[in-house]
Amino acid sequence: MPAPSGKSDPVRATLLAILKQLNQAETVHEGASTEQSLELPEIERRLSDFWALDNGSVKLGLALGLLLRNGLVSPAGGPDYSWQRQRAVAQRYQITPEGKKFLVESIQTSDRIG
Repeated sequence: MPAPSGKSDPVRATLLAILKQLNQAETVHEGASTEQSLELPEIERRLSDFWALDNGSVKLGLALGLLLRNGLVSPAGGPDYSWQRQRAVAQRYQITPEGKKFLVESIQTSDRIG
């Protein structure tokens, strides 16, 4: 994805991109609690062509850590076996209600849908 026109904050854009992916996973897998969260490699794969990560402006692990420290993302259970993934899963992450609120407010105040 190319960088949006104008001055864009790559860190904020990355934080929002992560929150969007976690929100989508929760929505798509509603009712399947272990599938409503994503592992770091799954987030990396989903954002593989995201402009801020692609050009090296932001490190995904650091951005995820920032979201965790601010309570916008939470760890989701320990490692266990996932029948949907057909393997043992590592640490998973999910969006929190505060993360959803931040995401919605950010989308409402932006001049475009991202």
